Amino acid sequence: MREDQFKVLQHFKNISIQVHRIEKNYITMDKGFLDDFPTSIHQGGIDLERIAELMVDISDNFQLMQRMEKYELATLISFTNSITSPATSEFSSTLINEFYSTLFGLDSQYISKDMLTQVVQMYEMLPQKSCLIQLTPQQYVYFLYKNIALTELKAYILIEYSLMIRWVSGQRDLIDEWKTIRLNYGQRAEQSLRQLRILSQQSDRLLWRCDPAKHILNVTYDEVTRLLQGYVENEVDLSKEGSCSKTCPYYQNTTSTACFHQEFCSQQPQCRGRIYNCQVIESDLTVCQSPWKSSRRYEYIQYGTGQRFGKQKSCSRDTNNVESWRRWLFWKCSYCFCLCDDHYNSDRYFNLRETVSDVKANKVVTGVRFVKKNRVFHLQIQQGQLLPRGEINQSTVEWKPVDGYKIDDTNIREGVDYHSMNYKSRGLNLDEITYTNDKAFVVTGVRFQATNGRLNLIVLFSNFDFVKGLLIEPESTRKYQSNSNIEGREKLHLTNLDVPTLSIDSSQPLSKDGQYLEFVNTGMEQDAAQTTIPFIDIQDVVSNHPVPLSGIGIYYKGSLGYGGFVAPKIISYDISPHLPLVTML
Repeated sequence: MREDQFKVLQHFKNISIQVHRIEKNYITMDKGFLDDFPTSIHQGGIDLERIAELMVDISDNFQLMQRMEKYELATLISFTNSITSPATSEFSSTLINEFYSTLFGLDSQYISKDMLTQVVQMYEMLPQKSCLIQLTPQQYVYFLYKNIALTELKAYILIEYSLMIRWVSGQRDLIDEWKTIRLNYGQRAEQSLRQLRILSQQSDRLLWRCDPAKHILNVTYDEVTRLLQGYVENEVDLSKEGSCSKTCPYYQNTTSTACFHQEFCSQQPQCRGRIYNCQVIESDLTVCQSPWKSSRRYEYIQYGTGQRFGKQKSCSRDTNNVESWRRWLFWKCSYCFCLCDDHYNSDRYFNLRETVSDVKANKVVTGVRFVKKNRVFHLQIQQGQLLPRGEINQSTVEWKPVDGYKIDDTNIREGVDYHSMNYKSRGLNLDEITYTNDKAFVVTGVRFQATNGRLNLIVLFSNFDFVKGLLIEPESTRKYQSNSNIEGREKLHLTNLDVPTLSIDSSQPLSKDGQYLEFVNTGMEQDAAQTTIPFIDIQDVVSNHPVPLSGIGIYYKGSLGYGGFVAPKIISYDISPHLPLVTML
């Protein structure tokens, strides 16, 4: 009996080592990933919070089983009796019983498929959940499945263990019980895998980032500055002849030519670029200028009749009282409100250089984010070493440094190294770029291309072997993919909007694939047209568990009445065709 006991314990020790290896390699999510999800799916009465607690309790019992080899047979029998009843094949353990009844239902038929279906439906109905938890619906249901499947495996091993101890202790009439338990477990595992594959094929693989709890400049967002900005100028200074014979609307594309008699023009920074879309508002106005180091020109403008541009507040600089005047008897020299396109102290540059993962080290792109360095916006990539069956070596995940050039460096060329936005060239195409011709490709690089005045996203894909986890000649099999449709796009209009960070509502994706937008100024009444919108969301766009990508996109998100954000999004690699390979059971 002692010899049989030793063999049994040694056998289950080996099994435990294999289970530990599975858990280490495949189950990298903390059970807490369920905490951010609704605790109860009311349609089926499935309590995810309780399932998570039972997962932990069963794992604790499994660890206790691993330590039982040090105890006498009587202690082992007492432990196994707490798992299964020695007189029946029914589970007497409240713990395992509750886990199975919660998971399978009172009729003892496997309904994890119903639970998984409801989880996917609920998850996709609450898009804020995926961007908070940072898992796509497909990833979420797959991680949930893997955690449940591992817990089922541990529960099954505990039951087999208890039967073996009972057999060692002399109870030999266990053959039918063994057959029933093994048959039920095999059927459940097969059925759940089949349902998982169906759900994975139907589940979304798109991931984007929610607004942070608090918007912080240079931490969660950044800005294109002074691209188009409200600007007060007298028409006499807009005329090459120094004349007031025209009106403000005449000046739709001009420059500031002088500063007549050192009027208000001498008290503010001159617009050094082109001036557009001038109009007359009123003759008399009060201007609160912004601090010298601010990217704004004015905090607010108050007109004589009470109309105000921007939000009135205490003025750190003295206000300027500005009045239109008459020149001779015939001409009125009016102050115009225009838009200034001034490159001076303006951050409006986007990197055009290609950024590629270290393919020679078998690394692929696992995430992206915008980052501004030396006034240039870059689309930075996160990379990680590809492993067999779509896994990523978590210890290798890193952000690849962006190029540190400056626009005035030697041999740095506009249109080649960077794109400079201006009034006529400030568009951005909004696309999801995937490689649809062959699923055996993953993302290994990104770049922007400037075409007809718009930035267009280009994504680099490389061929790979899913089973081996190896890139296949990545430098010769690389494929570039973009949405080359430039002319037939729908424009997303951003008109009369306020500063994005002032909104109390969370941003929601508002763009569609194949649209485009132009960077514009905020509304005159809302903000005196002082801010360039949309802002750039610079949060990391990565999965909670980094995975290979099958696509990258650029989109626009915002809330009603506010300027919103441009941000990247990622599309996780589709594991559904490979599920029989990636399961660990």
